[in-house]
Amino acid sequence: MNHQAIPAYGLWSLVIINSAVFILFAYSFAKPTSPRDWRSFGGFSAFIVALFTEMYGVPLTIYFLSGWLQRRYPGLDPLSHDAGHLLWTLTGQRGDPHFGVLHFLSNLLVFAGFILLANAWHVLYRAQRKHQVAKAGIYARMRHPQYVGFIAIMFGFLLQWPTILTLAMFPLLVWMYVHLAHAEEREALRNFGTEYERYAAATPRWLPHLGKSGESSAQQRS
Repeated sequence: MNHQAIPAYGLWSLVIINSAVFILFAYSFAKPTSPRDWRSFGGFSAFIVALFTEMYGVPLTIYFLSGWLQRRYPGLDPLSHDAGHLLWTLTGQRGDPHFGVLHFLSNLLVFAGFILLANAWHVLYRAQRKHQVAKAGIYARMRHPQYVGFIAIMFGFLLQWPTILTLAMFPLLVWMYVHLAHAEEREALRNFGTEYERYAAATPRWLPHLGKSGESSAQQRS
């Protein structure tokens, strides 16, 4: 089969299918209900649509860099699908990028992000129903696993398929998640007072405890 005859872009059905799959998958785990939830989920959804639009629809980043890519890498077809894996191309890797270390790390981060979202939602849902501080499970090791999950998924996709638009969106979305996390903490302090203060003092915001949970460690030290 002549692979050059197979179009790499203009595949709008793949744009729609892949965007829908990942957005619905994230929705099934994140279960947004409040305006804050919808802002975090909406930002993630916009990133996913922008990603797959360039991956299978219109490669704006490749068009912008095509002249430089052809000068820097003679013989490269910039409009081939493999060339869209820019980090693979720019680091001079050979072979199929889907079997490279960057793609492996990308898949690992995306998978880990969805696992975080799933685990976080179950704990948060039970805590909200009982009007309690969410501090069991993954919340015993970090205070905002749902936002860490979204960031991990987006960073994983950037390793696999960076574009000008998604690279610009990523720091803005990270800033948004940090802002939402602070707002969430202020609300929790108003609702739970000293209970949340003790939890926050023992549990990091973003990087998880790898040993005992934060509250367990705090109790042992007291």
